Amino acid sequence: MATADKVVVTDYTFPALDQEQDAARGAGAEFAAFQCRTADEVADAVAGAKVAVVQFAPFTAEAAARLAPGAAVIRYGVGYDNIDVAACSALGISVSYVPDYCADEVADHTAASLLAMMRKLPALDASVRAGEWKAVGVAKPMKAFKDALVGFFGFGHIGRLTHARLKAFGFRFAVADPMVTQEQARDLGIELMDAQTLFRSADAICLHAPANEQTRFFVNAERLSSMQNQAVIVNTARGALIDEAALAAALSSGTIGGAALDVFNTEPLQADTPLRAAPNLLLTPHVAWYSESAIGRLQGLVAGDIAAWLSGGPLRRPVPGIPQRAA
Repeated sequence: MATADKVVVTDYTFPALDQEQDAARGAGAEFAAFQCRTADEVADAVAGAKVAVVQFAPFTAEAAARLAPGAAVIRYGVGYDNIDVAACSALGISVSYVPDYCADEVADHTAASLLAMMRKLPALDASVRAGEWKAVGVAKPMKAFKDALVGFFGFGHIGRLTHARLKAFGFRFAVADPMVTQEQARDLGIELMDAQTLFRSADAICLHAPANEQTRFFVNAERLSSMQNQAVIVNTARGALIDEAALAAALSSGTIGGAALDVFNTEPLQADTPLRAAPNLLLTPHVAWYSESAIGRLQGLVAGDIAAWLSGGPLRRPVPGIPQRAA
């Protein structure tokens, strides 16, 4: 008698997994869910699985090697840097992700964070709570939005949605992204710059680049030292874009004016990170993706991929460059 296919969720932050479980069992597959944190736990959990669904846990080459032949890995999320994509590709394992389930939410969170930091709301709030009433003393220097340049390091779908939200505030805009043409920038009323010029010139920078060999720790001590001392950085993309120790030092020394971070090198944020003591820093717990409707969209799209793969169909949004099952 043939052994049933197995679907494994390695880790998740949702109240329930009804959609995923229904998709698996509807195709006659077994279903199991875990809360893995380490690479070893993931590798043990996915042994023999036809579909592995991963959220934040590390999915290594060892985990990929323990999957069933012809398996697929599905990421709950916009990126997939916690998955060893090269190992999956070498083993003929397909990989998909869900880059479009929370674009509006992330753009909203990015815009809200940028506006809060440019108006120095966290610092002003802390000042009032401390019994002070030093409006200008705490806020100075503060540019009017119409006099400020907002830069985008990376300008994909979420970056463009963020730009659309911020346009009404009267900012000037610049972009550093090799995929954006001069014609596209001109049509959007945005100046196209190289990254070095962008970091030197902008009053605020939104990070929207992927994490890869070229961008890892792109925001380092040297880059931070080139920025204006009132400038702020907002990161809702990937923690690996920023050297966190260098950022904490830059904030403490006044090299830059502030930062808002929703993503980190290690999550949950470590207790001993220098970021916790850094001034003018707004921290949120990787929540930019969240809304009640976004959770439903994400789980529904992942459930659809589970059902499609188990029935012999293709994945909806395969990772570029990885061999996939044909439609």
